[in-house]
Amino acid sequence: MNILYDEQVDGVLPDVDKAALLQALHRQWPDLEVLHQLEELKPYECDGLSAYRTTPLLVVLPRHIDEVQGILRICHERRVPVVARGAGTGLSGGALPLEKGVLLVMARFNNILQIDPKARTARVQPGVRNLAISQAAAPFGLYYAPDPSSQIACSIGGNVAENAGGVHCLKYGLTVHNLLKVEILTVDGERLTLGSDALDSPGFDLLALFTGSEGLLGVITEVTVKLLPKPQTAKVLLAAFDSVEKAGRAVADIIAAGIIPGGLEMMDNLAIRAAEDFIHAGYPVDAEAILLCELDGVEADVHDDCARVRQVLEHAGATELRQARDEAERVRFWAGRKNAFPAVGRLSPDYYCMDGTIPRRELPGVLHAIAQLSAEYGLRVANVFHAGDGNMHPLILFDANQPGELERAETLGGKILELCVKVGGSITGEHGVGREKINQMCAQFNRDELTLFHAVKAAFDPGGLLNPGKNIPTLHRCAEFGALHVHHGQLPFPELERF
Repeated sequence: MNILYDEQVDGVLPDVDKAALLQALHRQWPDLEVLHQLEELKPYECDGLSAYRTTPLLVVLPRHIDEVQGILRICHERRVPVVARGAGTGLSGGALPLEKGVLLVMARFNNILQIDPKARTARVQPGVRNLAISQAAAPFGLYYAPDPSSQIACSIGGNVAENAGGVHCLKYGLTVHNLLKVEILTVDGERLTLGSDALDSPGFDLLALFTGSEGLLGVITEVTVKLLPKPQTAKVLLAAFDSVEKAGRAVADIIAAGIIPGGLEMMDNLAIRAAEDFIHAGYPVDAEAILLCELDGVEADVHDDCARVRQVLEHAGATELRQARDEAERVRFWAGRKNAFPAVGRLSPDYYCMDGTIPRRELPGVLHAIAQLSAEYGLRVANVFHAGDGNMHPLILFDANQPGELERAETLGGKILELCVKVGGSITGEHGVGREKINQMCAQFNRDELTLFHAVKAAFDPGGLLNPGKNIPTLHRCAEFGALHVHHGQLPFPELERF
């Protein structure tokens, strides 16, 4: 691994008396389920980023909020680090446990507490699956808009922690845009309410601050989300291109025309072939890239927008244009995209899913540069991403059984993220920083910014016990990495200027 561990984690955390901690937990909560045998702990050693693994000291699985409060208070008193975990589907090592810490699993808090169709809101516990919210709201003609590809499994608590997006985030926003209120517990067990049932709340916008904070500031116990009425109609256009650069330009052209699709997704040839073999969505396997453009709303508006988008795509050089003939075909088109990650897993023993965001205008050049990096490192890259908001998910194919391939994949992934920063983008769009991208935080932010992040963390968690070693690197480690604010340097790809 080329990851740099922070001082908080690397040898500075105090040793914990496991037996005494286990006894203290059982003394206060005799019925609390605590896993402590090695064979019980192993299933929790990683999240969706399985390349990084650590066996936790203990795993606790509470069922009641007062149990969570008690766990936090005991750990706070004994200075034991705590990592909160939901469904474990995260892809940045955000829920990676600590060898000297407690893994607090919130998966059993999986009840939908209230659906209010008049207010168009849902109150849910953090372990509720993303898709389950829309399923519960469906009888009222409502749904929850953010739809990550893992929505069948990922939990709303994890979505809040990582500020998850999805294929419809271009029009309907990320998790932060679809929240009203979050109930949390602080590191010492104090209850706090961030946001309110109203559309706005007084004071600092702590709800926005907390969303995407990756478990560093508190533990989520309840979430109130906004629900939207289902669109009257939705149409999907599939456009094929003979180059990824043309497809990238078409994305910018659609937005420049003043059209905001419900979803605008792009896949390159490697991803197209994998998804078609797996799902049989009807994709043109000879295309170098495809765009999926969904337009939703009132029937008349959608009809007009489809005609306008067709003109834009034809002018952009689309070699084939198809509109889903019915709802079944529309669902198939999206099924191919949403199953692209597992589909690509059929092409290689392992793959490394990256997550960076760039300005839409930079799509053609960045895709060209990723192809260059792929050739340089000798690893195939399948590109699948939310093209509408520039959130890229390059999938780096490798075989961990081959010596050095994992390290090459990590290095290539880091180069792609640094490329995103250099063109004015970000190292993450929805997967979070976690442990995976902590090096690249040094490329994204300068000393003053990182110092401010540490100050915010200290305001909520002065002892640094919540998810330590994630998200925010120390200045010392950034110096070891060799760069602070590297996007002030030269672009490594002169070809970017051509696009």
